[in-house]
Amino acid sequence: MKRVLVATAGGDCPGLNAVIRAIVKRASQERDWEILGSIQAFNGVLWEPTEVKILDEEAVAGIHFQGGTIIETTNKGGPFAWPIKDKDGKWTTADRSEEMIRKLMYMGVDAVINIGGDGSQRISQALYEKGLNIIGVPKTIDNDLSATEATFGYQTAVQIATEAVDKLVTTAASHNRVMVLEVMGRDAGWIALNAAVAGGAEICLIPEIPYDIDKVVEKINERFVRDRGFTIIVIAEGAKAIGKDASKEHNDEIGYANAKLSGAATRLVEELKEAGIKHSIRKAVLGHIQRGGIPIAYDRVLATQFGVKAFEMVMEGKFGEMVAFHPPDIVSVPFKEAIKEPHFVTLDSALVRNARGVGISFGD
Repeated sequence: MKRVLVATAGGDCPGLNAVIRAIVKRASQERDWEILGSIQAFNGVLWEPTEVKILDEEAVAGIHFQGGTIIETTNKGGPFAWPIKDKDGKWTTADRSEEMIRKLMYMGVDAVINIGGDGSQRISQALYEKGLNIIGVPKTIDNDLSATEATFGYQTAVQIATEAVDKLVTTAASHNRVMVLEVMGRDAGWIALNAAVAGGAEICLIPEIPYDIDKVVEKINERFVRDRGFTIIVIAEGAKAIGKDASKEHNDEIGYANAKLSGAATRLVEELKEAGIKHSIRKAVLGHIQRGGIPIAYDRVLATQFGVKAFEMVMEGKFGEMVAFHPPDIVSVPFKEAIKEPHFVTLDSALVRNARGVGISFGD
């Protein structure tokens, strides 16, 4: 019996369960293959006792439309930075990667499929370099991996953000207000940009284009005549004013490596008031609402394609590679290519030009 271990790592997003189901369903078409799921990324392998579950057709029945992941996930620690507490009570990290690989060999695991974003695939590359048979499936709600045209979960997040803009338009118009909607987007503003265009926002602030608060104020004032009118602003969590850093908050979670972004909308409201805006301003922060719920059909299809391709790559021995969408084909690319360059919004991108064409201001 050959064994494949599946792990979901990093932040969750709609479509993860569809990938897991597709891997299991595709494996069931072959003889002598067993799929295992590691609980909370690689934690399930490293924990004592081990927490790994068998993923058969019964286990994945009907999960394709469910949000989240049935094998859970985590964005803390990992095999190369396992949190440990020293004798003084201080937290540090240890490299347990070789221990994990030995344990996988003891468990009879022939290959690993790691479903995760940029950081997770960097871990995949490092494990591959240590000799582990591993394949990656891209998962990033920000759509910020350049090696693939799209990632599952992203379109669902855009849909959720767009629906929020739609709802804010009616209340903003009723009260003659400026409404600020904060959406996800640590370094890449794709969710904010698409939601702004689809929802008809007047202003879109993203990490790639630092904004001039005076330009934002100018756009807002254009929308009001004798104190009547409204403005919708979509801001990514990583957006920042010219010469300033993104808004962050203190985070004492053990093993959490990324800076915790928070407060982009709050800071913008303060900046607008300081700049002289007298109109009523309200903010809404979508946060993890964008990560939850039912994936739209597009993401279910893409996730299913990724899952099938990942298992077929295992059978073909294409280790050290990640699944990617190169329209119209689902292909594989080496990890080094996958993590080499992020996918950012650029000033000359077609959608930015289109947004400017309908009057959306980026505050620049």
